[in-house]
Amino acid sequence: MEEQPTSLIKLVEQNDREHGVQEVRIAVPFGEIAGKWWGPKDVRPIICLHGWQDNAGTFDTLIPLLPKHMSFLAIDFPGHGFSSRIPHGMSYQTMGSISLLLGIMEEYGWKKVSLMSHSMGAVLQFVFAAIFPEKVDLMISLDSLKPQIMNAELVVSRLQSNIPQIIIADHRNQEKSEPPSYTYSELIDRLHEGTYKSISRETCPFLLHRNIKPSVKFPEKYYFTRDSRLKYHIGTPFSHEVILDMAKRIKMPFLFLKATQSPYFEDKKYYQEVEDLLRAGNPYFEKHMIAGQHHVHLTDPERVVPILSSFLSKYWREDRDVVCKL
Repeated sequence: MEEQPTSLIKLVEQNDREHGVQEVRIAVPFGEIAGKWWGPKDVRPIICLHGWQDNAGTFDTLIPLLPKHMSFLAIDFPGHGFSSRIPHGMSYQTMGSISLLLGIMEEYGWKKVSLMSHSMGAVLQFVFAAIFPEKVDLMISLDSLKPQIMNAELVVSRLQSNIPQIIIADHRNQEKSEPPSYTYSELIDRLHEGTYKSISRETCPFLLHRNIKPSVKFPEKYYFTRDSRLKYHIGTPFSHEVILDMAKRIKMPFLFLKATQSPYFEDKKYYQEVEDLLRAGNPYFEKHMIAGQHHVHLTDPERVVPILSSFLSKYWREDRDVVCKL
């Protein structure tokens, strides 16, 4: 069993080498944003945004199956993967991620962005596209459409419980104490079971690769490196009225893929109202149901590729007006 972690880590590294993936680092005031660039370096990439407590590895099995003449840049959000954490004494906020996208555009000199995102990333791109519709030429959302609607009592109770936990997690970060460590097989179990088996055991290494480090205290064990403050993120508590108004502003080509075995995380009627509004006001909106769970794009990418490729063939346009920093 001792050789298993090494062989699985090499599996991920070999996958990157086979597909010419290049690690990217983008300077930000608190450190750097890490990412993986797939495809031609002189073509503006589709920005890929991952889900809550995941990382850029969530797209490792999907992107190799998409058209080779297209480029993709999968980033790690702050506190995730290889990206820097935000400073001590602060908490993660939705607007920070929105401004991060603007910063990436400025770094590369892009006038527009194309977006393909999963879960939390899809929620954030919905908000970004609504605020800056002129900056987005297409977007693809994987299993999440929009911010969740939470009743007032739930919002208040979450704030009441999460804010003290953020402070505790922040103190632990400042102490620089090593988090609990596990064997590699235990990490796979925790990730697999912690996502209600949405991430298959076979694909866990693609996310673990950017999310663990060897323990200093216990040889042959590893610990999670993501910022524990992330566990207490409050989310995006917009009202339903605000979200409906956002949806009215989204007019670009928009593909939404919903997994059949994944919950809506809220009353489905809110989803349906936004879908209905998008269908009525955006002739380029498409929705397709995909058999699978929340991470179907990672565990069974061949199920989503035909629809993605068809959508991209209709709406993606090559843009070489970029500043190449690779």
